[in-house]
Amino acid sequence: MQLGLIGLGTMGANLARNAARNGADVFVFNRTSEKTDAFIKDYAKEGSLEAVYSLAGLCKTLKSPRVIILMVKAGDAVNACISEVLPHLSKGDILIDGGNSHYRHTERRQEELEQKGIHLLGMGISGGEVGALEGPSMMPGGDKSAYEKIEPLFIKMAADDGSASLTTGGAGGKCFTYVGPGGSGHYVKMVHNGIEYGIMQLIAEAYHVLKVEGGLSNEDLGKIFAEWSASDDLRSFLMEITAKVFKKKESGKFVLDQIKDAAGQKGTGKWTTDAAMEYGVAVPTITAAVDARIMSSTKEFRVMRSGIAPVSVEEDSLPKEVLPDIVRSALELSIINTYAQGMQMLSVANAKEDWQMQTSEVARIWRGGCIIRSAILEHYQKAFEGDKAASEHLRERCSGDRQLEWRHVVALGAERGIPLPAMSASLSYYDSYRSAWLPQNLVQAQRDFFGAHGYEKLDEEGNFHTNWNL
Repeated sequence: MQLGLIGLGTMGANLARNAARNGADVFVFNRTSEKTDAFIKDYAKEGSLEAVYSLAGLCKTLKSPRVIILMVKAGDAVNACISEVLPHLSKGDILIDGGNSHYRHTERRQEELEQKGIHLLGMGISGGEVGALEGPSMMPGGDKSAYEKIEPLFIKMAADDGSASLTTGGAGGKCFTYVGPGGSGHYVKMVHNGIEYGIMQLIAEAYHVLKVEGGLSNEDLGKIFAEWSASDDLRSFLMEITAKVFKKKESGKFVLDQIKDAAGQKGTGKWTTDAAMEYGVAVPTITAAVDARIMSSTKEFRVMRSGIAPVSVEEDSLPKEVLPDIVRSALELSIINTYAQGMQMLSVANAKEDWQMQTSEVARIWRGGCIIRSAILEHYQKAFEGDKAASEHLRERCSGDRQLEWRHVVALGAERGIPLPAMSASLSYYDSYRSAWLPQNLVQAQRDFFGAHGYEKLDEEGNFHTNWNL
C-alpha cells in the first residue's frame, strides 16, 4: 500500500517510519526541505521511504485512490493544508487528519470535502513519539468505506491491545478499530485526553500529599510509584513514567526539583469540559484538572499569597507510616471514577449523535499504545461487553476500607491546607451517583421563586409553579 504523509514533526516522522517498517511505500513531504532531507538520510534504510518536495508532486506520485495522512498542528494549519492539497486530489481519495483536531471542525471539513468526492477520516492517535514508532492506539472516524481501505496497513502499525492476557484466552487484538461516522474518532481522542488530564492531576496530588505530609524523598517516592505501577490495580503507563521521573538526575540533582510548578495545556482538556456541558455529562475530575493547570500558571500570585498559613488541625489524623497505603487507595479509586466520567461522555454522545460506537471497543483499543493505557481498562471493556462480574469488581473496589481511606486522604488535605481538587471532585462524583436523594429540590424551588421556572413533583406529572410570597 502507498501512503503519503505531510508533516515530519516528531509524531509524523515516527509514524512514517512505522508505516514503512510494516510494508508501506511511504512518500513524505515537509514544508522545510532540510527536515525532509535529514529524515531520508537518517531513516531511508528502514523501509520504502521517499521524499517529495511539493504537494503537487506528492499527489502526482501517489496512485489513485490516494491515501494521505496529515500530521500538522490542529486548527488553521489543517485548513491551510487541505486547501493547498485539494486541487491536486481526485474523487475517491482519502485524507486522514491525524492531529488533535476538534471533532466539530472535523465534521465541517468532512461535509465540505464530501461535496468534492474526497473522504476525510478524523483519526485520534495516542502514544507519544515512542508509540507512533512502535505502535500507537489509533481512533479513526468517518466514512466506513474509507476506513476499510486503510485498515490493512494501520492495523499492522497499531499497538497490541493486551487482550491475550484476558482470562477468556485468545490471541489478542490491535489498538485500531472503526469508531464510527463523522467526527467520532476525534471525539474519542478528545475524551482520551480529558481522562489523561484527570489522571495526571490525581497522580500529582498523591505526590503532593506524600511529599508535604509524609515528608518522603524523591528516592522514596520513586520506589513507591514503581511498586504501584507493578500492581494489578494501578498498573499503567502514567504510573510507570512517574516512577522514572522521581529517579532522574542531571548534574547530581533531581530534575523534578528544578522544574517550575506551572503546567501548560494545548486545549483538549478544555474541549472535553465544553463537550461535557453540551451533552449534559458531569466530569468534575477532568474539570478540576483543567482548573488546576490554570491555577498553577499563576505562579507570581501564588508566591505572593503563600504567606497566608492555613488554620489546620495540629494532631496527626493519619500515622505517617500508613500514609502511602492510604494514598494508594485514594488514588486508585479516584482514577476508577475518572475513567467512569470519560466512558459516560462516550456513551451519552454516542446516543445523541447516533454514531453506533462500540464503547467496549474504545476501552479495548485504549489498553495498549496510548497514554492512558491501564489495567483498569480491562474491567471497563468487559463491563461494556455486558460482563456483570466486571461491573461488580469496579463497584467493590470503591467500597469498604478502601473507600474510608479515600475519605481520610481528602479530609487530610482539607485539614492540612493541601489542595486536592481532583481527588475531592472524584469523591464528590462518586457520592453524588450513589445518592438516591440530592438537595436540588431546593435549587428548583429557588429558581421557581425568583424566575417562575416551574418544577416537577414526585407524586404528580407535569410542571408546577408556586407563588412563594403569599
